[in-house]
Amino acid sequence: MRPSETWKNIRRAYEHVKNSLYPFALPFLSRFHRLTEGAHFGGVSKPRVLAYQVLGERTVQFLPLFRDVDVSLRKSGMKISFRAYVSLTILTTLLLSVSVLVLVPFLLTFIFNFALLPSLLFGIGFSLFAGALTIIGFYVYPIYRADNLKRALEDGLPFTAGYMAILAGAGVPPDYMFHSLANVDTSLAVSGEARTVIRDVELFGFDILSALKSASYRAPSARFKDLLEGFVATVHSGGSLVKYLTDRLQLYMKLKRIALRRFSDTLGVLAEFYVTLLVAGPLILVVMLAVMAMLGGGGTGLLNPLLLLYLLTYIGIPIGSIVFLVLLDVISPRW
Repeated sequence: MRPSETWKNIRRAYEHVKNSLYPFALPFLSRFHRLTEGAHFGGVSKPRVLAYQVLGERTVQFLPLFRDVDVSLRKSGMKISFRAYVSLTILTTLLLSVSVLVLVPFLLTFIFNFALLPSLLFGIGFSLFAGALTIIGFYVYPIYRADNLKRALEDGLPFTAGYMAILAGAGVPPDYMFHSLANVDTSLAVSGEARTVIRDVELFGFDILSALKSASYRAPSARFKDLLEGFVATVHSGGSLVKYLTDRLQLYMKLKRIALRRFSDTLGVLAEFYVTLLVAGPLILVVMLAVMAMLGGGGTGLLNPLLLLYLLTYIGIPIGSIVFLVLLDVISPRW
């Protein structure tokens, strides 16, 4: 079939589907437009607001399945409620699955000339895969954010303890300490936590110690949680904040030196793995497969040297590099 005829068939099928479904879809489109208008704030349409308005109360039965996500959301520092996040997860999954279910059979049938039944089966399979992948992505994302926040807090603990020790030595009250921390630098993770503490005090009417207890409950880092709990216990007992914070500073500096030494050793090992698996190994395989392809040796199908060379060059090496970069990002400290 010539390209012009293929595009004519695609356009004809599109017009047929649009004319057939438009009367049935009109009420849903009108409702969707009203919901979109209602979720428009400050010129920006928020997907989570739209998702909650569409699905809100209907997600109650699914909330127990996402119980772990609720904990991760509180620890990640994401400004979104649990129900809104679950609604966004379900709505995105449904939209993506339905889109794949419609698009894949359409492409296979009208462009690649597959039979209708295999196209439908492929569409169902890809739709289920896309839905599962979407749910896994939404499930893992808060965990990833919480882990990033944990490492950022722990990397900044020496600075945090030292800064608070200086303020305590100058006689600054606890609430003004966190006011000062909140205004230090927006790029520091502890500044965001301090702003949350100040928000609880000034907006929700907490006293400073109750706000610190609440912050310690949702803290993703055990070390940061210990710092806050020790701070509250020291204030309650009337102990010396200067001595407590100075001791914490010395401990965190020692732990940071140990962590940097371990990271240096791990980085050396990863560098050797990278050179072996993604530099020397692919180079040897590329040369070997290229020689086999020129000599006409090897098998057929998946064992074809030329096909293996393409797979290695365009899929194997890029995926291996991405995995290595993700692994490096996971183990790297947040300076």
